[in-house]
Amino acid sequence: MILVTGATGGLGHQTIDFLLTTTPAAEIAALVRDLSKATDLVKRGVDVRQADYFDYPALVQAFRGIDKVLLVSAVAFTDRVRQHQNVIDAAKEAGVKHLFYTSIQRSTHFVMQEVTESDLATEAYLKASGLAYTVLKNGYYFEGLSYLIGSEVPDAEIHFPAGEGKIAFLKRTELAAATAALLTSDGHDNQEYTLSGSEAYSFDDIAREFSALAGRPITYKSSELAPYIAQKVAAGYPEVVANFFAQWGAATKHGMLAGAHDTVERLLGRKPTSLREYLKTTYFPGA
Repeated sequence: MILVTGATGGLGHQTIDFLLTTTPAAEIAALVRDLSKATDLVKRGVDVRQADYFDYPALVQAFRGIDKVLLVSAVAFTDRVRQHQNVIDAAKEAGVKHLFYTSIQRSTHFVMQEVTESDLATEAYLKASGLAYTVLKNGYYFEGLSYLIGSEVPDAEIHFPAGEGKIAFLKRTELAAATAALLTSDGHDNQEYTLSGSEAYSFDDIAREFSALAGRPITYKSSELAPYIAQKVAAGYPEVVANFFAQWGAATKHGMLAGAHDTVERLLGRKPTSLREYLKTTYFPGA
């Protein structure tokens, strides 16, 4: 029996979608905070269970009869470590055998506020728990580009504080498919995998692809953090969120997201979506 937490969120829900293609619904459970948002999962036969990461007794109850848990990490700006420790402790008490944790791709060169320290603390706690573990160091979603540079084709320039850094982007659906493949196969006890795209792209590369697709010159200009944050605040984002976007730029500049690994490619049995494919289907639909 496999349980996926955060099952009404993007990654959790899509992972269940892929699990259902290979695994009977009766062998899949979903953990949600709000049952009203999981009606589609109930209709598809998934065992939907309710608990919050802060509600330890409810977590223990939800994990009864479960063999594997996918812990989709808590959102930034919350007490992530306490929430994750609750899930790990509850899984152990309930008799879960194996816990998979969705961490974030990282390097030794950069510590990203809001995520890196809590990831490191969670991974250490999980490894000391006695549970079989698998740490999934997830790369940056292509879908996140819309937050960083906007959801419309740039007019003439892309502004982002990434320097010449690169990101090994991948689509969230492909990450979910790879995660489902790991959950339903053996040999992953006490392993760590970086789930990223097979190729890393700079923002100069992104500008070049936009130029080719738009048929006009679009250039990339690496901005400083402060003007980028001010631009995002002016666009309506809270300052704390604008700062978070800027941190992804700093992480990119320092190489945190540049590592291209073939794990997802091997799990999918094909190359993940390329930059050009993603930009064409997302920014130029119907073209």
